[in-house]
Parts: sequence; C-alpha cells; structure tokens
Amino acid sequence: MGWTKRQFLNAAFEEIGLAAYVFDLTPEQLESAMRRMDVMMATWNAKGIRVGYPIPSSPENSTLDQETGVPDAANEAIITNTAVRLAPGFGKVVSPDTKAAAKQAYEALMAKAAMPMEQQFPSTLPRGAGHRTIDIQPFMPEPVDPLLAGGDGQIEFN
Repeated sequence: MGWTKRQFLNAAFEEIGLAAYVFDLTPEQLESAMRRMDVMMATWNAKGIRVGYPIPSSPENSTLDQETGVPDAANEAIITNTAVRLAPGFGKVVSPDTKAAAKQAYEALMAKAAMPMEQQFPSTLPRGAGHRTIDIQPFMPEPVDPLLAGGDGQIEFN
C-alpha cells in the first residue's frame, strides 16, 4: 500500500511548520497544494524522472485520497520538494536544512530514476571493417525519432 496524495501533503506541511494537528487547512488550500504537487510531479516526469506518480489529465481528475504507488526511495524527495514549493504561498520561510534535504533527495532520485536518451549514430558514419552481414550497406541506418505520436495522441517510445 502506497502513500496517498493527502499523506504527502500533510508531511510537506509538517516540514514547513503547518502541522495538521495544530493548523486546520481548508479544503481549498489542500486542493491548491495538491495541484502544485501534481504539476511538480508532471515536470519531473517530463525530465525523465518517472516514479509511477499518477499524473492527472486535468486538475479536476485528481483526488487527495488517491494512492500514488511511488517507491519508498522517492518519498523524501516528494515531501521536501513539495514543502519548498508550498512554503512561499503560506508565508513561510523554508529552513536551510529542508532546502538541502530537498536538493539531496532530488539528486539521488534523479540519479536513480532518470532515463538517458539512447544515442543514435548519424547515417553518414561508416559501419566499419568489422561489420559482417549479408547486406552490404556500408553506413549506419537513418536515425529514428524516439518520440512518435500516433493518430489517437498516444505517445510511443522506440
């Protein structure tokens, strides 16, 4: 059983000193914070850091009690980076310790989860003398665009 979005937000609010047992956050504040966290996770996803966080197709499709399914290694990065993003909106100053923890956790997560793009050789590069196949093509094949969008808008990775 994974963490819910609400649990991540409660931990992030605790990190900036707005613990739920002391401060009552309104449902609107929680919804706004969840949208900020969803945007942050979508940005990470675009950078290649894919941890399985359910990114909604629109803000209305996201719920606070939705399980995220992220691995435990990503929890600290999500909590501390969400806290850093939420603090200015609530008039809080993030401690240097929280900023440092957020940076370290993000870098560790990036090193673990980022998927580098596969390198493709140009079609002008000779295959070399050691390449022995039936075909006599002396050069590398044309590079393939790794990101293709089909007719239905789905994205396929080659």
